[in-house]
Amino acid sequence: MTVEDRKSWATKDEAVVRELLDMLQITPEECALLASLQDEARANVRAMVDEFYQRLLAHEFTREFITDPDALRVTLTKWFMELFSGKYDDAYAASRLAIGLKHVLIGLPVRYPLMMLDVISRHGEKIAAARGPAAVDAFRKVLALDTATFNQAYENCQLLHLSELTGSERLARRLLTGEV
Repeated sequence: MTVEDRKSWATKDEAVVRELLDMLQITPEECALLASLQDEARANVRAMVDEFYQRLLAHEFTREFITDPDALRVTLTKWFMELFSGKYDDAYAASRLAIGLKHVLIGLPVRYPLMMLDVISRHGEKIAAARGPAAVDAFRKVLALDTATFNQAYENCQLLHLSELTGSERLARRLLTGEV
């Protein structure tokens, strides 16, 4: 199959999240289950945020990206709470893509935010466990959605810059896949 035949590459922006939601098969019941955990998430978010920033600030290479810890704590709190919103639509997708783009624009290597997902996962799964295995599975789906969307932001920027350099998205994709 040639690059031109890959239909998935025509999917852009928020449509990526709709595609991922379809793949993950997050049900309305799972959305409602996660939304029912808002109070538990609110009660536990500070511990998650504290652990998250304790790790980042302890590492020389991640610490250099933290210029306003208080603002970042607010942003991380909001992001974590939205994992339990029960509403995963275009606006949700746009916010996740924007978060990923912000990380790209400050030059943060993707390995650092991906590495921090274990903190998010552990705290989120602990909260979800209060409602049983179905809630844990639902949380894992939403976290996978966020992870994929976040990575998409990095991919979008990489493709955009390479497309600008080459003058062609098709050529950029061929270069990225080693077909050229």
